[in-house]
Amino acid sequence: MIWPIGLFAIAAVGGVVMAIMRFSGRELPPMGLAVVHGLFAAAGLVALIVGLMKFGYSIASLAALIGFVGAALGGFYLFSLHLKRTALPVSLVLVHGGFAVISFVLLLAGVYVLRP
Repeated sequence: MIWPIGLFAIAAVGGVVMAIMRFSGRELPPMGLAVVHGLFAAAGLVALIVGLMKFGYSIASLAALIGFVGAALGGFYLFSLHLKRTALPVSLVLVHGGFAVISFVLLLAGVYVLRP
């Protein structure tokens, strides 16, 4: 389960950089950064699904999966706005990031504390 954790951690770094840009007044982050962030997050989601199927899951890791799917849906919507060159709503950036952070903490708990 190291792969999904690492992939989500790398995605998180990009997400934090983009959030800081947005909170600093920049309406849109660089497209390349948004794409790389999304690719790492998507790879993390796939790795998480494979890992849960292979190694089993706790309620925390299952909740993390559900939360990451919610974050992904928000990310798809944010990316659609980015493609339209529409300013990203700060509230949605916060909700998207909140889902991701809570899901990451749940994943860590599910893997290291509440093992299946």
